[in-house]
Amino acid sequence: MNDQTPIGSGCPVHQPGGVRALLGQTNKDWWPDMLATEILGPNGSSNPLGEDFDYAAAFKSLDYQALKDDLTALMTDSQPWWPADYGHYGPFFIRMAWHAAGTYRTADGRGGANSGQQRFAPLDSWPDNGNLDKARRLLWPIKQKYGNKISWADLFILTGNVAIESMGGPVFGFGGGRADVFEPERDIYWGSEDKWVNQGVQTRIDPDKNMVIEGPLAAIQMGLIYVNPEGPQGNPHNDEGMARDMKETFDRMAMNPEETVALTAGGHTFGKAHGNGDASLLGNAPSGGDLAAQGFGWVSSHESGGIGEHTVTSGIEGAWTNTPREWTGNFFRLLFDYDYELVQSPAGANQWQPINQKEEDMAPAAWDPNIKVPTMMTTADMALKRDPEFRAISEKFRDDHEAFKDAFARAWFKLTHRDMGPKVRYLGPEVPAEDLIWQDPIPAGTTPSDADVKAVKDKIAASGLTVSELVKAAWASASTYRKSDYRGGANGARVALAPQKDWEVNEPAVLGKVIDTLNGLRGSMSLADAIVLGGVVGLEKAGATNVPFTGGRGDATAEQTDADSFAVMEPEADAFRNYVGKKKLAVKVEEMMLDRASLLGLSVPEMTVLVGGLRVLGANHGDRGHGHFTKRSGQLTNDYFVNLLDMTNVWKSVDGSDDQEYVATDRAGGGETWRATRADLIFGSNAELRAVAEVYAENGHEEKFVKDFVKAWTKVMNADRFDLA
Repeated sequence: MNDQTPIGSGCPVHQPGGVRALLGQTNKDWWPDMLATEILGPNGSSNPLGEDFDYAAAFKSLDYQALKDDLTALMTDSQPWWPADYGHYGPFFIRMAWHAAGTYRTADGRGGANSGQQRFAPLDSWPDNGNLDKARRLLWPIKQKYGNKISWADLFILTGNVAIESMGGPVFGFGGGRADVFEPERDIYWGSEDKWVNQGVQTRIDPDKNMVIEGPLAAIQMGLIYVNPEGPQGNPHNDEGMARDMKETFDRMAMNPEETVALTAGGHTFGKAHGNGDASLLGNAPSGGDLAAQGFGWVSSHESGGIGEHTVTSGIEGAWTNTPREWTGNFFRLLFDYDYELVQSPAGANQWQPINQKEEDMAPAAWDPNIKVPTMMTTADMALKRDPEFRAISEKFRDDHEAFKDAFARAWFKLTHRDMGPKVRYLGPEVPAEDLIWQDPIPAGTTPSDADVKAVKDKIAASGLTVSELVKAAWASASTYRKSDYRGGANGARVALAPQKDWEVNEPAVLGKVIDTLNGLRGSMSLADAIVLGGVVGLEKAGATNVPFTGGRGDATAEQTDADSFAVMEPEADAFRNYVGKKKLAVKVEEMMLDRASLLGLSVPEMTVLVGGLRVLGANHGDRGHGHFTKRSGQLTNDYFVNLLDMTNVWKSVDGSDDQEYVATDRAGGGETWRATRADLIFGSNAELRAVAEVYAENGHEEKFVKDFVKAWTKVMNADRFDLA
């Protein structure tokens, strides 16, 4: 986090009206001249390694120590086209790794380092990622050497670890397993703003205007990883707002105040920020750069080329400590030993400078160790001293360096691995043995025998539990999965634990009845397996045959569950269960349905067939009749699609429902036939969804509907079974 918030020019051209309700500005909106390679998407995968490439197997063949040795050598192999500050690239690579991982957010699990997205727009051209294109290019010879045995995504994080180690800093461990993608992840909503930070963009928090950060977002402004280091909207005198912004954004990225202090101070123990030049001389970001620049952005027209001494990134200039290439406790010592005054960098950025600083506490110039220059602090750094909660933690770390080392190492590991999911996905010789609560640990399960499965199935079938109850419980358990950070899912049976057991969408009374019954019938089988098996029984009662079941799940305990981190996963709406909570939604229900389907890894046909099947099975929240287009409730039929597309129906919005509920009447003048929600009518209104719905409504496709539903259902039930891969 050494450089943030470039203040230079080269911002993309804004296309008026380009904001999309669900995804905000597109790359084409930001950079209209960008080549639209997505036109080839329908012709096949963008992955040149092929869809069957096994990255885990390739990684296991890697000479891991040789790679680390090469990375260590790179740290001090300064290149004239981008010289290393203090002769060491370590701080630069720490920032690269941090910003690769720091986009993670807890609300939807998106962002983070897991797929190497920093290589692509918009992240490669965010103001906060200024000049990291050079860090990635410095790594290219090593990536070229080791090929597909190490992904860019893993290489970013491992390089950050090696950088810390090479400067004497503490590292908790490393887990590989992040497979690259080869195009931008276009389903991530980064915000609705049409300007970057420091272009008059409103901060996303403003108590005076009753504003809070929107939905899943975490950063305080468009183009930032976390906060504006100069202060809220660049105001260096808003101490309360600075601390508030830091706590809110770090919390939304899974960090508590102690981890926030440890990361900020630990990261700023190393390196410097860059603002020793004229920011107006910076060129376009990489995605809007000149063809001849070959992917480089922010190219300076300064006589030196804007490198070395004259580098401008954030506009802030200087090192935080007098020992910028060593792990020390000097950050806290300098923060507390000196009073600070507000000054401006050569590039015009607000920063804080020690008053009457001793020469021995000054930093060496990055380009000449014989020159001494004052250290500095950003407004964000000063919050660690000025905010009472942050100050208490900072004083603790100042006085107990071992505690600081341990806190930083653990927080760094969490930062760089939070989006990787359970530890079973980690690869390599440096995976820590310790189970950490944020990894959502689950005890290993035991695969039940065929005889045990049959015995429990028979008991469930005779238990009196209905198709609706069994299907609801299984869906509530499995549908929490999200492919973004591999959290949730049926494994662990956390649907039986707080907070999930009490979520309104899960109908606690009905869910509790099912779980109590299954606990009395499952014998040695895990509850997680029994809940999924109950869903199988429900589908077979409803007329499906040969519904697959693969046991082996484990049961997590309350002690293994971070209830607060799961609380943010509670759905505000779930179109699959036709549920809408009491909170007024910021986006349409059908858009939230697409988002949930995306996180579940579903295709359009899979999403469509699941909605139709769940409706006729009676899986609606609270037995809501909307969308229950069947006279054969509890049977797995294609009635939902047949009746939705029946031209004898005339639909009209229910008065007072704010276009959330609809009623159908018979076109010939008869009475009410069906009731529906937006999440139902979208399958008849949207041309693409209707095209799929028509297939399932056609005569002769009744069997296909059942087959496709069972396949999609099983995919959701097993989405978190990484042991089956």
